[in-house]
Amino acid sequence: MTNQKLQGKKILMVIARKDFRDEEYFIPKKIFEDNGAETKTASSKTGAILGFLGGETEADINIKDIKAENFDAVVFVGGNGAQEYFDDEEAHRVIKEFHDAGKTIGAICIAPVILAKTSVLKNKKATVWQSPTDKTGPKILEQAGCSVSTSNIEKSDNIITANGREASEEFAKTIMEELARR
Repeated sequence: MTNQKLQGKKILMVIARKDFRDEEYFIPKKIFEDNGAETKTASSKTGAILGFLGGETEADINIKDIKAENFDAVVFVGGNGAQEYFDDEEAHRVIKEFHDAGKTIGAICIAPVILAKTSVLKNKKATVWQSPTDKTGPKILEQAGCSVSTSNIEKSDNIITANGREASEEFAKTIMEELARR
């Protein structure tokens, strides 16, 4: 029998229309659902979506149709495709709506850059993916007034960030704990 820690909770996962990072989507989604949450997937297009490693899923909702009032949390999944949301007005609107409502916001891998571009990370601590040769993510977070961490997970108020696929399970569990205590 599954744990029902998240019974009655609704989690929206936002993925790119192509090249989302499979582990950062499928691992948290399974953990959320195994713990009783209802999950929906949003993207800039509905229908079939292909991950970077070939994983397939369906986007139920177009990002322009998201309303924060219908969910307890929003989770932005990383991967190369997440760059489509860096300057996307609809993605930024969604983040601001969830933030203004005090709801849980998650972002993993490069997706914390999306949060930084909305100013919700100002005066907060967050983590983001970086490689030895590419420090773009940390630079963008710093420019947004965020204190950048090299930890796998950072929780600052209602915002939870993770630095990449290796942190997928811990990221999901941190979001789960945050939602369970609300």
